[in-house]
Amino acid sequence: MRRRLCPTRVAVLCAATLLLAACGKEGSPRFQGYAEGEVIFVGPDEAGRLTALSVDEGDRVSVGHPLFTVDDALQQADVTQAQASVGQAQGELANLKAAAQRPEEIAVLKAAEQRAASAVDLARIELARQRELTERKVGSQAALDNAQHSYDQNVAALDEARNRIVVGALPSRPEQIAAAEKAVEVATATLAAAKVRLERRARTAPAEGSIETVYFRPGELVPAGRPVVSILPPDLIKVRFFVSEPELPRFAHGTRVLASCDGCREKVPAKVSFIASAAEYTPPVIYSLDERAKLVFMLEARPDQPGTLRPGQPVTVELAP
Repeated sequence: MRRRLCPTRVAVLCAATLLLAACGKEGSPRFQGYAEGEVIFVGPDEAGRLTALSVDEGDRVSVGHPLFTVDDALQQADVTQAQASVGQAQGELANLKAAAQRPEEIAVLKAAEQRAASAVDLARIELARQRELTERKVGSQAALDNAQHSYDQNVAALDEARNRIVVGALPSRPEQIAAAEKAVEVATATLAAAKVRLERRARTAPAEGSIETVYFRPGELVPAGRPVVSILPPDLIKVRFFVSEPELPRFAHGTRVLASCDGCREKVPAKVSFIASAAEYTPPVIYSLDERAKLVFMLEARPDQPGTLRPGQPVTVELAP
């Protein structure tokens, strides 16, 4: 978030209008203007009480320099809750991917399988004995049928016991596992968002520059969206000057100019970066040839060496040779 630092527009326009007539009669024409800066506002994303302030007005800061800290008790609680949710979701997923029954339950099923296998062996022996007796005309057909039925029943019981062991070792259905995986992703994303909110309670400088204004002090409650400090980066200082309508064709985007000021050792080279599409001053009469000279257009130029000018400083601009 940026804010412009500039003097009153009306005063500058009046001065520009008066000086335009006085300068430029001999040699290269000169144009009046001022330096303007755009500050960067830094504040918390959410309301909170300011607990620490690491800078003061006029301090120079670099990228990443600590600026201030806002109370983060609620955000820390959100992180703790999100971490617990991630652990719970991961545990449910692991449970679904594991076997449907515990190892102890699988051991019980295997014991039932052994019992069923023993019953099958006994039924097989009995069936063979009844067949031999029937062939020797000693046993009855009813005894043979009972032995056959008992054998078939025990074989079926053995198959059932073995199938129970297989089913007990299988995980849950793919649809349940997929839903649990999505739950883990949601919990992880919530945790990441909570960590970002926590990190933003302690803000650092996003750009190099000077601290222009401190709006809150430790102990004060900072509303949501309000800045705590403002930073003026050197590369956001520009020259704003005014050109009369007859002189406007001299300028285009990229035109080289020189800016001078009171106390400047050397002229500051700059490049035109903006030309207003509308006049700053319109007389309340029809545009006659004499009145056209009163029309001035605002131009902006970026200095080649940021930081050589200060916001609000009056400057005189001329075309570079």
